[in-house]
Amino acid sequence: MTTYNFIFDGLGLRGWCGEPQRSGPMTMAELLARGSAPAEPKTGFDWSALWSLPFPSLDELHKACAAIPRSRDLTKSLETGFLNIRESLKIVLDPLTQPLSWALETALFVAVNTPWWLMLVVLLMIVWVAGRSAALVALVAVVMGFLLFVDHYVFAMQTLAIIFVCAFLCVVMGVPVGIAMSRSDRLQRLMIPVLDMLQTLPTFVYLIPLIFLFSVTEPKLYGIAIILYAIVPVIRLTDLGIRLVDKDVIEAAEAFGMTRHQKLLRVQIPLALPNIMAGVNQTIMMSLAMVVIASLVSAPGLGVLVLRGIRNLELGVGLMAGLGIVLLAVILDRVTKAALARVNAAASVPRH
Repeated sequence: MTTYNFIFDGLGLRGWCGEPQRSGPMTMAELLARGSAPAEPKTGFDWSALWSLPFPSLDELHKACAAIPRSRDLTKSLETGFLNIRESLKIVLDPLTQPLSWALETALFVAVNTPWWLMLVVLLMIVWVAGRSAALVALVAVVMGFLLFVDHYVFAMQTLAIIFVCAFLCVVMGVPVGIAMSRSDRLQRLMIPVLDMLQTLPTFVYLIPLIFLFSVTEPKLYGIAIILYAIVPVIRLTDLGIRLVDKDVIEAAEAFGMTRHQKLLRVQIPLALPNIMAGVNQTIMMSLAMVVIASLVSAPGLGVLVLRGIRNLELGVGLMAGLGIVLLAVILDRVTKAALARVNAAASVPRH
């Protein structure tokens, strides 16, 4: 007798379980089979079995009642349900996400086919505009020179191109969502569970449904995964930054007759810019982390070399690619923090 039979027998659900209760006399064959069977168990609850009583999970309840689905039946039904709506999802998502593939393909083409000396000049100019620091420009020049020297330049450029596109889209989509959340408590309550799920979901799980929806040769496969994983910080910190704007400043703006739109553009966003930039910094760092994971689904870049080192047990290849990722993370972090410091300095200067 299985553990939880007494529940279904006591509630009279044995017939529902697919094992109908007997109402008539037993046949001769059943009597003979019964005679060779062990003695009837004692009636009443066996308190000694309470110590080893398993949790009433799906599998344990299925042993007592075949109508209860097993845990593998549940996971199979989820898979079947997703596959049933996959074609409908593809019809909707393919045209919406195709521009992402085009943007990634264009960025990768430009990053790889632009002469290294021209790309280096452009990168150093961007770093100077962002940080206005000669030391920072020198650091980026040394890092890029090292990557060129060890023949990791192309892989590094592919990684930077993917980060640029995905982080840019995260900011373009995340900042408006954060602004909307800051202006509506109801929307904030609705969005927080979604953001919590996106932030805590394991990185590999993002790839599972996307593999069924898109081909591994399409850049949007890993692009969507990177955006979903990295967009959370910029949304949260935009919402937080605008909510932290001093109420007295808002009242002063209203006293000057500013409209809601003018308050947002001229007061709230400028004062919240340090928090927004901090969110951009975290988004870029999370994009870099996800690019490495996305190499499992054909994302180009330094992650491919890390994956090659793991698969082929090539220690040197994996370590050198890992060092390249660390160096990219360092320069991206320093550049965004330098830009954040400039924003903070500009915000602290009194205006007359």
